[in-house]
Amino acid sequence: MNSRTCRVEGIQIVQRRAVTAVLATAALLLTAGCSSGDREGSDSGANASPSRTESGSSPGGQATEGAPSAKGSVKVVRTVAEGLNTPWGLAPLPEGDLLVSSRDEGTITRVDTESGEKTEVGSVPGVAAAGEGGLMGLALSPEYASDRMVYAYFTSASDNRIVRMLYDEKKPAGEQLGAPDTVFRGIPKGTNHNGGRIAFGPDKMLYAGTGERYEAELAQDKNSTGGKILRLTPDGEPAPGNPFDSPVYSYGHRNVQGLAWDSERRLWASEFGQNTWDELNHIEPGDNYGWPDAEGESGDSQYHDPIAQWDVAEASPSGIAYAEGSIWMAGLRGQRLWRIPLNGTERAADPQAFLEGEHGRLRTVVSAGENKLWLVTSETDGRGSPDDGDDKILELEVT
Repeated sequence: MNSRTCRVEGIQIVQRRAVTAVLATAALLLTAGCSSGDREGSDSGANASPSRTESGSSPGGQATEGAPSAKGSVKVVRTVAEGLNTPWGLAPLPEGDLLVSSRDEGTITRVDTESGEKTEVGSVPGVAAAGEGGLMGLALSPEYASDRMVYAYFTSASDNRIVRMLYDEKKPAGEQLGAPDTVFRGIPKGTNHNGGRIAFGPDKMLYAGTGERYEAELAQDKNSTGGKILRLTPDGEPAPGNPFDSPVYSYGHRNVQGLAWDSERRLWASEFGQNTWDELNHIEPGDNYGWPDAEGESGDSQYHDPIAQWDVAEASPSGIAYAEGSIWMAGLRGQRLWRIPLNGTERAADPQAFLEGEHGRLRTVVSAGENKLWLVTSETDGRGSPDDGDDKILELEVT
C-alpha cells in the first residue's frame, strides 16, 4: 500500500474503586494503527454519510482481531451439484439452498444443497450474452425476508445494468421470477471487461464492480461508471455519503469481479490486471487504484497500491469471500483458490494456493458460514476444458 497516514488513537481506561474512600486510578493504554485481458483465460491486449466502518473500512486500517496463522488448509467436503452451464453468480438463500446464474443461458437455477437437485427459477429477459458478458452477479435484497427481491447484473444489447425481480417460489418452475425492474443502467459494455459482481454491504447499500470494456481511459474518468466500484441505494440512486456525490465509490479499476467484507466491515475487491499483475485491494471511498497508469504496486502516492498481487498466469481472479480471518480468491486462468491471511488492512503472511489444477477454472466463492465456503467452477465459459460440458458447485472446509 502507498505511504498512508498513520494515526495514533489513545484509549484511556480509568478504573476507580472505592476502598475506604481511597481513589485508585489505573493506567493509560495506547494503541497505534497504520494503514499503510479479457484475461479470464489468456490476456489479449441510510441517510447519513457512511463512516469508514459502515462502508467496509475502519479508521486507520487497524487490526482489531488476531491475525490468522500463516498457513491454512482446504478440504473439499463434497460436490453439491453438477451439470451447470456457465455458472457465474451465486446467492445463498436463507433456507440453505443456492441461486446460481447462467451467464450464457440468462437463467437462474435453484440448487438444493442437500440433494443437489436443480430447479430452474426462470429466465431474465433482456440478457444479451456475448464474450464475457451475459447474466452475471446475483444478490438478495437486504430485506429479502419481506420483499423477496433478487438483484442481478447483466449485459443487455446496449449496456450493463442492474435489475431486481420478485422471486415467488409458489409459482411453477421456470415461472418464479417477476418482471425485471431496472434499478441502474448505462454501465459501459464490451465483449470483455464487463465487471459483473454485485453485493449488499453491511450498510445495506448495493455495491457493483464494473469494467472499462477495453477503453482504459474510462477507469480514470469519474463521470463514467466503467472501471469503478459503484455504491448505490437498493433503489439504484447514488448512496448517501459517496465521495463524489455520484454512484462512484472508487475508481482506477480495470475489471472488478470480486467483492467481500471482512469481520470489521472493511471492503475488499479482486481485479484483473493486463499482462503483468492481478490484484487484491482494500477499498477506501474516493481512492484511485491506478489503472491504466499503474498495474500492481507503483509506489506512487496518488494511487492506492494492492495488498497482494499475482502474475497473471497464477490468478485471473473473479469472486472472493471472507472466512477464518482470510480472503479467499477464485482464480480462472490460475485454476486455484488463493488464501490471503489478513492483519487489519495488511497481509498477515504470503498468499497460499490450494486446489491447483484439480477442478479447472474457478469463478465464484461465497461464504457458507463459519469455516465453510461454496466454490463454483467455470470450465464451460469458452476458455476451459469442460468434462462432459458441465460445471459444479463444491462445499469446502477451510482454516
